[in-house]
Amino acid sequence: MQASPTPRSTSVPTYSARAERAPRRRLRGRLAALSATAALLAGLTTSLTGVADAADNPYERGPAPTNASIEAARGSYAVSQTTVSRSSVSGFGGGTVYYPTSTSDGTFGAVAISPGFTASQSSVSWLGPRLASQGFVVITIDTLSTLDQPAARGGQLLAALDYLTQSSSVRTRIDSTRLGVMGHSMGGGGSLEASKDRPSLQAAVPLTPWNTDKTWPEVQTPTLIVGADGDTVAPVSSHAEPFYTSLPSGLNRAYLELNGASHSAPTSSNTTVAKYSLSWLKRFIDNDTRYEQFLCPLPAASTTIEEYRGNCPHTG
Repeated sequence: MQASPTPRSTSVPTYSARAERAPRRRLRGRLAALSATAALLAGLTTSLTGVADAADNPYERGPAPTNASIEAARGSYAVSQTTVSRSSVSGFGGGTVYYPTSTSDGTFGAVAISPGFTASQSSVSWLGPRLASQGFVVITIDTLSTLDQPAARGGQLLAALDYLTQSSSVRTRIDSTRLGVMGHSMGGGGSLEASKDRPSLQAAVPLTPWNTDKTWPEVQTPTLIVGADGDTVAPVSSHAEPFYTSLPSGLNRAYLELNGASHSAPTSSNTTVAKYSLSWLKRFIDNDTRYEQFLCPLPAASTTIEEYRGNCPHTG
């Protein structure tokens, strides 16, 4: 009788827990490496985008703006100033130049500011260091006569800009293609006159402006007109509003009416005036679209703003 064959073993091989974990560790390692690579690529993309943005607009000056930074009494630049005597210039009555002390960022845009009827540069002097500390060269001027009318003040604003860019001690700090004007009352009317006479200006900000000329279809300069609801010297109904509505409809233009304010509101430190003036100058003199967020959508009525009108989004 033949013996039965010895049965083969049917047991299933077993693996240690360590052997099971090894492939998982390798997988996690590969995933971590891929994640690190993705992060590196993302960082490089952000960096390159920032470089591209800077290359797209070489005129940006200062850090990215915030609501707090544009409402602050001072910006990121240290400011120096120099007095310009009446006897040392022609075409205007002298003034004070405020400018960023550092030259490491290259050239800056420039702004000339005129006072109103019977006033001196002291009435607008608060704007000098405030705007200069945000990255502009600013000259606040005295006029040849405190009784000068808007047309004369417009000519003197242009003479002050010519002085800044051609013969001043800070001329090498200024980009002569990036210039703007501001003014209070008759000085505001003067800034409209200057814009009409020199279309190459990049921005104008008339502050509670006064002028006998009510229509400005010739103006090609982006213009922000600031009126005051309590103005009895240059009521908005006969000055600021018709000035604004007469500007070409296709122009970058805006109308800001201050709430609970008088004609003299722009002659002392005023956060609302400074905030929107700065944003307008940055947007159009420096072509800095980082400031568009403060102008578009149009600011809403508030405790300091009676109304704000304008075209959005801005072009150029």
